[in-house]
Amino acid sequence: MPRPITATIHLSALKHNYQIARQHGGAAKVWAVVKANAYGHGLSFALQAFQDADGLALVEVDGAVRLRALGWTKPVLLLEGFFHAEDLPLVAQHQIEIAVHCFEQIELLEQAQFQPGQPIRVHLKINGGMNRLGFKVADVESAWKRLSAIGAVKVVDLTMHFANADDAMNPRLPVSEQLRQFEQARSQLAKLNTDGPLEVSLANSAANLLHDEIQNDWVRAGIMLYGGSPNTDSASSFGLLPAMTLSSELIAIQVIHAGESVGYGSRFVASKTMRIGVVACGYADGYPRHAIDGTPVLVNGVRTALVGRVSMDMITVDVTNIPAARVGSPVTLWGKGLPIDDVAQAADTIGYELMCAVAQRVQLIAGD
Repeated sequence: MPRPITATIHLSALKHNYQIARQHGGAAKVWAVVKANAYGHGLSFALQAFQDADGLALVEVDGAVRLRALGWTKPVLLLEGFFHAEDLPLVAQHQIEIAVHCFEQIELLEQAQFQPGQPIRVHLKINGGMNRLGFKVADVESAWKRLSAIGAVKVVDLTMHFANADDAMNPRLPVSEQLRQFEQARSQLAKLNTDGPLEVSLANSAANLLHDEIQNDWVRAGIMLYGGSPNTDSASSFGLLPAMTLSSELIAIQVIHAGESVGYGSRFVASKTMRIGVVACGYADGYPRHAIDGTPVLVNGVRTALVGRVSMDMITVDVTNIPAARVGSPVTLWGKGLPIDDVAQAADTIGYELMCAVAQRVQLIAGD
């Protein structure tokens, strides 16, 4: 029998969350973002759940090729574009769309030898102040002209990523300032593009849920698809459902007395007699090692708390007030009944990290 830890992927929840993204997007088309193995949920499961999506977006070239191999025929977008010249034949062969965000990528496109066929669809990325990827306003016109001179590519939209869509009035970079810079870049290109206005892709999950006033031709739905909140509000307040339940079992129970400690470093010391449940889940499974005492866990469906330091293969939890708890009792680390954002907050991280960190040794199984 395999070790008793699994991540159940709820396909119905993925489909439901996608519909929330579509409703908030209005008339916009939707990229379902499936990077990082669909945020840890598995590309094959994501493909099943997002059949109605207008396109799938990710950052891994091999993942994009795998989507084609799995039968996805609609658009696939590489959000960071390509990384090396050797990627371009695969991009062309599999009709993968690419973001272009720097002059080094343009230079590689200029040097590439393409076979006759459909042009590579390019999404020109604007740096609106986030200062990760993209062309600053002063460089947009030059980037456009060089891309337009390459016969094997076609610029199809302008894209930008918000730094603070969950904090619109952020004093360092408000949403309005990023929009101002984007509109400045777009107005420059409007004078050069004789084929008509380019499509626009601005909204990530936070912008999609919180800023219906932002106009998009495409939205990029990421964390919301998987039942995580893009801000401090609960996912359920947006109507989102948990798409992954990480579950395990108790594999031992210890009785300790006042003054006795639990785990490495003896971090937790009992103030009274306690029953301690040992769970088959540790940081090698993707559970956050830095989780503190009190991080919520469900045992037999009852909410209790982590006690003691997280080990590679085990965590220890307080089952003193769960008298029915025994070896084999079910444990939920996050998911149905225990929002992943609650666990993330207690561990001083975000739900994104927990999802993406689920280890390969944890079996993914499909649920309802």
